[in-house]
Amino acid sequence: MSRPDTDLLNSLSPELSQRLKELMDQALLGFIRPNSTSQFAQHAPELARFRETLAHSDSKDDIQFLRSFRESVPATDYEPYRPYVAKFFATHCNESDVKDLLAPGLPYCIGISSTTSGKPVKTFPIYMLAPHMWHHPLYPSITHSEGSALSPSSLGLWQVLKMYCEDGQSSKMLSVCSATAGYQRMKMNWDVEHDMDRLGLWVPGQTVPHAISLVKSYRAFFILSALFALAERQVTTMRFLFASVFVSFLQYIEDEWTLLIDCIEKGIIPDMDNMDHVREPLQKHFTPNLLRAAELREIGPPGVQGWAVRVWPDLKRFIGVTGGPAAASRHKVTHILGPFVVMQAPCYGSTECHIAIPYFNGDPNTDFKVIPVDGVTEYLDVHSNEPSERVLSAWELVTGGHYEPVLTTRNGLWRYRIGDVVAVKGFAPDDGLPVINYLHRRDGSLGLAYGSTCTESQLTDAIVSASKRWIGQIIDFTIVGDDRDTPITYGYLVEIGGEIGKDAKMAPQHTFDDLMRDSMFALAFLQGRARSPTVRLVERGTFREYRRQKCDKANISIAQVKIPVVLSDATFKEWLLQRVIMEL
Repeated sequence: MSRPDTDLLNSLSPELSQRLKELMDQALLGFIRPNSTSQFAQHAPELARFRETLAHSDSKDDIQFLRSFRESVPATDYEPYRPYVAKFFATHCNESDVKDLLAPGLPYCIGISSTTSGKPVKTFPIYMLAPHMWHHPLYPSITHSEGSALSPSSLGLWQVLKMYCEDGQSSKMLSVCSATAGYQRMKMNWDVEHDMDRLGLWVPGQTVPHAISLVKSYRAFFILSALFALAERQVTTMRFLFASVFVSFLQYIEDEWTLLIDCIEKGIIPDMDNMDHVREPLQKHFTPNLLRAAELREIGPPGVQGWAVRVWPDLKRFIGVTGGPAAASRHKVTHILGPFVVMQAPCYGSTECHIAIPYFNGDPNTDFKVIPVDGVTEYLDVHSNEPSERVLSAWELVTGGHYEPVLTTRNGLWRYRIGDVVAVKGFAPDDGLPVINYLHRRDGSLGLAYGSTCTESQLTDAIVSASKRWIGQIIDFTIVGDDRDTPITYGYLVEIGGEIGKDAKMAPQHTFDDLMRDSMFALAFLQGRARSPTVRLVERGTFREYRRQKCDKANISIAQVKIPVVLSDATFKEWLLQRVIMEL
């Protein structure tokens, strides 16, 4: 479907710049004033200069308060917060020790990072939202629409912590989970203690009963989600965090097609491991449907273009990330959905903060409008030569510039660096807020000898282009350091669906030609410090199995696992190389 032409401004008028400054100042004050009384703000060494500046000024004056923040708060990473968050995980956690820790009060839950990079899990307190904020499109919600929404999500918990109350007798339970699960639980006001009492619940408008969200087995989660989704004909909306997760969902449907249709016809829940606690409540919701089974048999398993709208004739919208690490799956997803299903990204953000919403006057798959609702975003110019890396405000940005977002959040982070790189596409004409495109991780490049690097987006674009022209329909990929020869090079490991292209051997040259457009790679190659990338195909289902193992190993949310563009985990690298079936 055609998209409206973008209406973005290349620069801000003086009037719009002033309006934007007033908007950002008001939002920033709304976060840092209450959070300045937190334990972190009162004691962290990183904010010592901020505290000193406030002590020598009128702290009640808004202008002075903002000036003190902008002149004396440095950019931070996770390390200053680590000892504070660790208090929640103490053997005996007293409520008084963690109250007002990063923000006023106690958090609703602890969010965990996705561990895509292979580094240890990071955890962040997430505090309760004001009830009126749930209507804002920035926050994840249960999709409401005519018909049903296929939105399988895992509400499983990584850990449950106990906080001892000040009376010394009672305690409170605190869940540790993905941020998405935390916000969904928060919106429904669900406590941990009564999880098992909700097994029979089926949230209206959802194809998947609540009990499935508590299934920890990766395979069982997807097969049960597929079973209920296929049985429901009136699906109008699909929501997957990443398009690549939807591809895994499709692979399970294809592999288990006969089983799924037989179960729909007979009205039975299939036998699988680790689901005894949900079998009875799910069976109550599932009855025989001979007509639907016959209809599905006639359609057949996933494969043909537009398969999804044959199975779900009312399907209108797909919501999921199709850029960044999920870009490789986009072609497969668009093929299955067909040309008439509207695709859009969910909101752009991270465990630390929701940052931006899709900009519908542009491309809602890639364009995001940064809004100061969950936090205020400032920026570091990634090409700046200033040693101090001066933090820029939204009205100081330049269209076309590349920046790293820096977040000051309602949950108590101060100028926190998230490590992403975004490009400014322009400014919204109504309020001047910047509209951005996500590019890649700032630290996500694979270093070659002597530091010659390509960015994640360059590496992704190169293999996606080569796959479209030469290899075939790509399912997913990752890159490892190929050190079978010298110098080290980018070793692509690619999974495809369907038949391999007859001229697939051309893919490495095509990929090399794309990478040579990067001046640093070209210089390294000409100096003999780099060589042509390699491309190897892995067997079908490899990346689905990678996700399963990652979930089991890290005990993280099923929907949260991303395939890293560059894989640094030596154990998974060795495992992937064992699944190589062909070198191009």
